Amino acid sequence: MGEIRANYERGSVYNFLRQGRQSEQYWKKAVNAEIRSRTEERVFFLASAMLANLYQVNHNFEAALRQSIKTLNRMKQSDLVMPRLIGVQLVDIGICQLKMRRYDDAAKSFEESTTYFRKGIATDTTFLSYENTLACTNNTILFYLDAQRYHDADYWLNHLDSMLAMYKASPLCREQYYDDQYARRCSFKSRTLLGLGQKEEANKMFEIYRSSESYQSGREHAPGEFLMAAHRYAEATEAYADIEEQIRQRVGKPSLDIIQQYLFPKYRANAGAGYKDSALAVGLRIFDYLDSAIVWQKQDDAAELATIYETQEKDRQIAEQEVALSKQRYGAAAVFFAIIVLALAIFIFFRHRAAKRLEVAHEELKVAYDQLEETTAVKERIQSELRIARDIQMSMVPHEFPQLKGLDMYGSMMPAKEVGGDLYGYILQGDNLYFCVGDVSGKSVPASLFMAQATRLFRTLASQGMMPADICTQMNDALSGEDNVSGMFVTFFLGLVNLKTGHLTFCNAGHNPPVIGGGDHRGDFLEMESNAPIGLWPGLQFVGEEIDSITNRTLFLYTDGLNEAENNELEQFGNDRMLTFLRNSDFNDSRDVIERLAAEVERHRAGNDPNDDLTMLCIKVTHD
Repeated sequence: MGEIRANYERGSVYNFLRQGRQSEQYWKKAVNAEIRSRTEERVFFLASAMLANLYQVNHNFEAALRQSIKTLNRMKQSDLVMPRLIGVQLVDIGICQLKMRRYDDAAKSFEESTTYFRKGIATDTTFLSYENTLACTNNTILFYLDAQRYHDADYWLNHLDSMLAMYKASPLCREQYYDDQYARRCSFKSRTLLGLGQKEEANKMFEIYRSSESYQSGREHAPGEFLMAAHRYAEATEAYADIEEQIRQRVGKPSLDIIQQYLFPKYRANAGAGYKDSALAVGLRIFDYLDSAIVWQKQDDAAELATIYETQEKDRQIAEQEVALSKQRYGAAAVFFAIIVLALAIFIFFRHRAAKRLEVAHEELKVAYDQLEETTAVKERIQSELRIARDIQMSMVPHEFPQLKGLDMYGSMMPAKEVGGDLYGYILQGDNLYFCVGDVSGKSVPASLFMAQATRLFRTLASQGMMPADICTQMNDALSGEDNVSGMFVTFFLGLVNLKTGHLTFCNAGHNPPVIGGGDHRGDFLEMESNAPIGLWPGLQFVGEEIDSITNRTLFLYTDGLNEAENNELEQFGNDRMLTFLRNSDFNDSRDVIERLAAEVERHRAGNDPNDDLTMLCIKVTHD
């Protein structure tokens, strides 16, 4: 794992922990590092987008705009970036300009984004370009509404209507996503009409919004803004009635931004409705929340600053070690040069002593030959030890798989070097099958040792019948902290499937999303909670998820040695190529899936050496 990727991952972990300063520090390192490959350029775009988003969240729109423009310029020069991603970047730029009241510039950025979105829709074989376009257009409307620029919002609502019609007619349309976006459109339209003074039409549109399936099911449920703007305060109090409970369930403790965005409107709604006692009670709770939020903010800031100082101290120590090593190298070079000069002087001094010179040369040649033999022996011993280490490592992953009725399972691992950092495994306990795939940061011997620790912990904890999230939590506690001086970590996907019911419980610790077969598209990436990788930070509580049944659906797990495999032109195999191959190919069994996909990756490499370990695991549970 290179410097850019490592700093991006660290920044992402700190962002997951809501430590913005640390996230900013590492993402800055990622975007300012030298880009040496197409893979690193992709990670640069991710880190730059996350950094700009962080600036936006912190209302530092000038910094966000500078970073977004820097990213946009590089995107336009790169052949890696799909048009829809340039469109998303232009929308982010437009939002920053809108927040800075540069309305003409914002309008130009939003208009330019539509050009790239249409290019993306014309060339993309997935639903992503359509859905990026709809989401970004809705965001554009939302920010115009927040700026009370209702004519601009109405203009983009007309544009949204045409895009929704195109999406509805497309075979790539997902009905639930369409319903959610249309409901949001009705909500925004009602606020726009109200802002334009068309109150009767606004109320009609708001009722259409409230009657939508997305609103009724709670997926798209945000009526408060319209009701407050329409001075329908009594109804607004009902909309905000359970907002405090929702805050407690979702974020635990309200921040200053949440208090301003949700609790202040609740107070104003009760006050506007004449509910004096309720308004007073909400106001008193707001005071309590504000007091606690300020204390929490100070504590979080202090803890984050302490972490920053600790990190800076470690960076200083590393720099000092590098200086010391440089001095040692210079010293060794000086000694080597002195030896050469001395040998030359001895040679000249004894030039006229032919007999003596031959004798000395003979002795020196003998010594040199002995040293060469010793060096060769050492090299052969190291290679032998690496072969033994490879054999040991390969013995830690399974090569035989359960031959059970209703279970089709196969896996493979191909290290890029003698030893690697990928892992996979399984534990079968009655009708319950534990399985995992992981990718350790770094390569070669250190990664293989960390891999061995992770494999041992998985087997030990799974044998105790623990749930996947609890296993990941305990593995993280064991692999992180003071003993992990090298800062290594492992991305890890751990699943538990019941072979009778097909019920799947899983926990994803920062790993690539698996592909699950079936559905409208014959396969999609599995949508999951975002957990941090294992080993980076002690004390994390990992979140698990479950699927009622994966019976008769293929589950395919892999490491980034698959989707990031490069040919001689540094072109990656890519997620889209992998997903298309899995969707459009008919396979006999799990082994056939893996062997044919491995052959496809080999054809893509076209003789180029592997740039990373490649691991795949395929599972299918079937019932008669």
